[in-house]
Amino acid sequence: MTTVYLAAAGGPSNFGWILGWVIGIVVVLAVVALVVPILLLARSIGNEAPKINGALTEAVRNTAPLAALRTTIEHATIIIGGLQRGRARLGG
Repeated sequence: MTTVYLAAAGGPSNFGWILGWVIGIVVVLAVVALVVPILLLARSIGNEAPKINGALTEAVRNTAPLAALRTTIEHATIIIGGLQRGRARLGG
């Protein structure tokens, strides 16, 4: 049995290999083009993370006294009630 190769130059055709390599290279370049910006963005976020964490820690420290605000409101309510009773006893 003889194998017949059809090619313009008279030898075996390499078109399939060339097409496969070109498609492979294009796919790899497309993946690289999509992944590189993602990695750069991740690096940028990673660089900003310590600053963000520091700012959040500062915010927690600055707003901690607000936890005692409920106690202050309760005491003020008691004081206002006492003042209203005193005013009522004085006829005001």
